[in-house]
Amino acid sequence: MLWGCFSAKGPGRLIRVKERMNGAMYREILSDNLLPSARALKMKRDWVFQHDNDPKHTARATKEWLRKKHFKVLEWPSQSPDLNPIENIWRELKVCVAQRQPQNITALEEICMEEWAKIPATVLPETVAAGD
Repeated sequence: MLWGCFSAKGPGRLIRVKERMNGAMYREILSDNLLPSARALKMKRDWVFQHDNDPKHTARATKEWLRKKHFKVLEWPSQSPDLNPIENIWRELKVCVAQRQPQNITALEEICMEEWAKIPATVLPETVAAGD
């Protein structure tokens, strides 16, 4: 599994998640990767974070963590997980990776990272989104 984020300025971090992700792990991933990505992309503090209604995203502890960090979070309609624009980016990544035909898990991870970094800002929506 991968977790990644992006904005209209370009792709943020992409990391491999080696275990089944739960709410605590999700918050740790956000802590370690979301703000550093926003800083690297030179985003001003007025951006809005978007993720879907996955239970680990909507858990009380996650909502509280986001509130304490002063994140502005886009309200998400119920029963609409496929509206997240990152789903389109995941598809593009899968196509690029498949064309390179990785032969093992190590090559797969390397190719994913390389292809993620190559995603041009011109194909990314004007939002900050994250997904797994």
